[in-house]
Amino acid sequence: MAREIQLRRGDREKLEAISKGRAENATLAKRAAMILGCADGVPLVDIAEELGCYPNKIIVWRERYRELGMAGLSDKPRAGRPYNQPRTEVLLKIKELLKEPPPKGRGAWTGALVAERLRMNPHTVWQYLRREGICLHRKRSWCVSTDPEFAKKAADIIGLYLNPPINALVLSVDEKPSMQAIERQQGYVLAQNKKIVRGYKSTYKRHGTLNLFAALEVHTGKVFGQTTERKRREDFLAFMDLTLADYSGDQAVHVILDNYCTHKKIDAWLAAHPNVFFHYTPTSASWLNQIEIWFGILGRNALDGFSAISPQKLAEQVHAFIQLTNKNPHPFKWRKRAVRGSQLRNTIDNLIN
Repeated sequence: MAREIQLRRGDREKLEAISKGRAENATLAKRAAMILGCADGVPLVDIAEELGCYPNKIIVWRERYRELGMAGLSDKPRAGRPYNQPRTEVLLKIKELLKEPPPKGRGAWTGALVAERLRMNPHTVWQYLRREGICLHRKRSWCVSTDPEFAKKAADIIGLYLNPPINALVLSVDEKPSMQAIERQQGYVLAQNKKIVRGYKSTYKRHGTLNLFAALEVHTGKVFGQTTERKRREDFLAFMDLTLADYSGDQAVHVILDNYCTHKKIDAWLAAHPNVFFHYTPTSASWLNQIEIWFGILGRNALDGFSAISPQKLAEQVHAFIQLTNKNPHPFKWRKRAVRGSQLRNTIDNLIN
């Protein structure tokens, strides 16, 4: 049993309010819950299990409250002399260090490495990094097209999105290759911190790969798809024939594609389909193709975590998601932000100043 303590007058209401506090006061709320549990005679092991801590920790805060009351729930002042270096001087040292290559054998700077090199407290370094919005672990990639006709080609495609020809159909087409049919045991597990999470077995079986050709009807959001074993040019043209079969041969069809080799050297096919016009994205600018957005949605909602015992089961999963998409289709709102070479800054100085 927990050693009962007598709460001071008016403290129960304060402790209950703190224990139900917001996330930013989580540490203080846990300490308040410890004191309330002890005051109610709850066994230490039960309090510890409920709060995810050790009984010895509860004893420490119980005795702190017994001695100091509510003031005992706050942290004691840290030992050592406070760090009084001017903010600008510290920030300058950090910025100058981040310009240098990381230590040999390390791929990038971390807060701990910066603190070690500058002989500073790691918490001080992290405080400055957070204050300046410098995230050493987060990464973002970009793709800047070097196509000399980028503006012309991009304007052509965006024009199809925003102002298509009257009575014309606009399709965004691409393939999603090498989708893996992976069989892996999974389920929900109780973690050590008492959180319920999705668990995956470390071993798995590979059952081959699958290719998906897909076409997005840009102005309705409807998707057409066909799974194949390979992504050859003849497979692509067969998919285009299947997709166009539902439309009138007199209707103009504008198809947005990237520069993959499968989509090129098809003059004979285009000559046999005079109502079809191909529009190629600029080099290294496949992000202009809206079907890529849907591929991302497919991966997050249907493929991530899916256990496929065969390529056929994977194909069934993909087509089931296509059917779900087409039950309530809606077009994407085009708002892609352009990234220009002049916007890419290589130094911390350029970004902070």
